[in-house]
Amino acid sequence: MSEKKQIDLLELRDQIDQVDRQLVELFEKRQEICRSVAQYKIENHKKVLDREREEQKLAVVQQLASTDFNRHGVRDMFEQLMAVSRKLQYQILAENGQGLKLPFEQIDGLDPHANIVYQGVPGAYSHQAAMEFFGEDAHLEPVRTFEDAMKALSICDADYAVIPIENSTAGAVSDVYDLLGFYDNYIVGELYLRVEHALLGVPGAQLSDIQVVYSHPQGLMQCAQYLGSNPQWKQISINNTALAAKKVMEDGDVHHAAIASLAAAKLYGLQVLKEAVNHSAVNTTRFIVVAGRKIFTRDAHKVSICFELPHKSGSLYTILSHFIYNDLNMTKIESCPILGKNWEYRFFIDFEGNLNDTAVMGALRGIMEEVSYFKILGNY
Repeated sequence: MSEKKQIDLLELRDQIDQVDRQLVELFEKRQEICRSVAQYKIENHKKVLDREREEQKLAVVQQLASTDFNRHGVRDMFEQLMAVSRKLQYQILAENGQGLKLPFEQIDGLDPHANIVYQGVPGAYSHQAAMEFFGEDAHLEPVRTFEDAMKALSICDADYAVIPIENSTAGAVSDVYDLLGFYDNYIVGELYLRVEHALLGVPGAQLSDIQVVYSHPQGLMQCAQYLGSNPQWKQISINNTALAAKKVMEDGDVHHAAIASLAAAKLYGLQVLKEAVNHSAVNTTRFIVVAGRKIFTRDAHKVSICFELPHKSGSLYTILSHFIYNDLNMTKIESCPILGKNWEYRFFIDFEGNLNDTAVMGALRGIMEEVSYFKILGNY
């Protein structure tokens, strides 16, 4: 009995193989017709994506199926067929000189003698990141908030801004993502800086004296394990770790301490009460260098984009498929709530590539046509 079942299964698989060969033949025939469609659209200056036509087609083909289950399957299959067809048409457009034309200027490198702003005060991690990226002799100016840094670029008060965008333990800096979407500024560089927090007090203070600890909210979060072992300490959030150190220095109170860097301790003349109070030994912050111009360096190898999608099943999958078809490596995806729009999200994606690459241009062309909002955040 089991032998007969085995024979029947092999026969069924053979039948499926025959059908699959027919499907491949029909798929390739369909793609050839799509080539002619692309040529027509080139000659008549029509967009590749025609949502109304696709919806009409999907409604018709799914009704050809005999069951509800198959109708869902047929719709899914044809949605994918249409997505592949669009990708072929984008490729043909590029081959016929109608590729994506981006308003970005390629430059040889960033100017180390430019005016650079960073959020915070001297001794902040942003200050350290700016010095590491541009050099200690660079012209660096502090600003109060992330938005002040973005505004300085917009009104040409600065050439570059250095701001944090994510931390390996605390996650994304959501305010910065919002500002990247709002301001007409662009990422031109990045730097990873290891975060090493210390507990700082005024000279002569002892651990037993401490009653209040100041730091940035993420600084407090990154040291939650150490702070949790001292529940009697009151924790107060402040805009910047270095600003916390500065406040402790100005207060001159032995009962006050700050969580900040060793560089801040040196700068403000504070005593290190305890080193390495962050619970992660590999705590790292990613900083981005932002410019007020659409520029990218010749050796740029990472692209950042953001977009919004229509509320439709499978829409994110369709967009991500552009990276697969163009053989591009996506390194990060982040979703952030859109201000003023409940339960709607903007997606931020990083992937490897240069704006001069054909594959990058092909992927961006498809994504731009298929989303409701799109912005290239930078190539760096």
